[in-house]
Amino acid sequence: MELTEHKLIFTSKDLETDQEVRWCPGCGDYAILKSVQKVLPDFGRPKHEFVFISGIGCSSRFPYYMDTYGMHSIHGRATAIATGLKSARPELSVWVVTGDGDALSIGGNHLIHTLRRNPDLNILLFNNQIYGLTKGQFSPTSEQGKITKSSPIGTVDLPFNPLALALGSNGTFVARTLDRDAKHQQEIYKRAYQHKGTSLVEIYQNCNVFNDGAFEVFTEKSSKPLSTLFLEHGKPMVFDNGSKGIVLDNMTPKVVEISDNQVEHLWHHDEQDPIKAYILSRFFDNDELPRPFGVLYCNNNRDTFDDGINAQIKSKQIADKKSAFNQLLRSNSSWVVG
Repeated sequence: MELTEHKLIFTSKDLETDQEVRWCPGCGDYAILKSVQKVLPDFGRPKHEFVFISGIGCSSRFPYYMDTYGMHSIHGRATAIATGLKSARPELSVWVVTGDGDALSIGGNHLIHTLRRNPDLNILLFNNQIYGLTKGQFSPTSEQGKITKSSPIGTVDLPFNPLALALGSNGTFVARTLDRDAKHQQEIYKRAYQHKGTSLVEIYQNCNVFNDGAFEVFTEKSSKPLSTLFLEHGKPMVFDNGSKGIVLDNMTPKVVEISDNQVEHLWHHDEQDPIKAYILSRFFDNDELPRPFGVLYCNNNRDTFDDGINAQIKSKQIADKKSAFNQLLRSNSSWVVG
């Protein structure tokens, strides 16, 4: 490492720890770890200002493998702990690493209220549609009919749509990426870091032991062009190697052939429009539509929870109440013990 212009400069290698990385060989978590380690040095701040907080699950081993501050916390409660840390230490860059089971099952209530409050956190939600650490039970994002150890004749549950849930919770930054697309991952992590407020990034992550190929249609060379839609703000929605696009017909998305439609008539992505972001999130329900990847929604105009809390603490009103409380506490005879 070297110190330049009072900034501690480090490389991705400096973020590696002496801990053995204990994910199954071939797990998508390795690619996510490498992408995060690759992108953090670009932010131009010392690595001791980064904190990674996780809950329970395969993804939650993440803090052991990052040479930063971190905490392997309680099942489903990582967002609550991270909110408290960011409120107490607002100068830190706080990241939450969680999985579909950790965040959307036992941690579901904490997640939706974190999104509603909008503390300045970055939430990385590893979604492999399975409980991996406990050996292959269905999770809140497993598809209907999924046969697992805990659903031997198929699940009857309707799966969560994480991005629709985030938008319904008034999330201010909602995005999706894939473990097998390192470049796209890194672009999205940069956007999430730059966002002032809670960013939620859903990451399609392959569990090659208990749910191999769950996202194969979005990652394989033969099927990816037709099944994925990569969003860019202000750009027309084009996919299948530029041969197809999306139009909005009375707010209903439809696939059209580009040869029959001018590009300017296509739906142009506006990541600041919450209604259209919600429509994009519901592509999830229609196999005839491609799955959107990128930033669905970004709102930089909401105050953050941590800023609000700290403004209250510094306000004269709080100071007056503290003074009044001290007067009440000591209004009669009092003693100091110890």
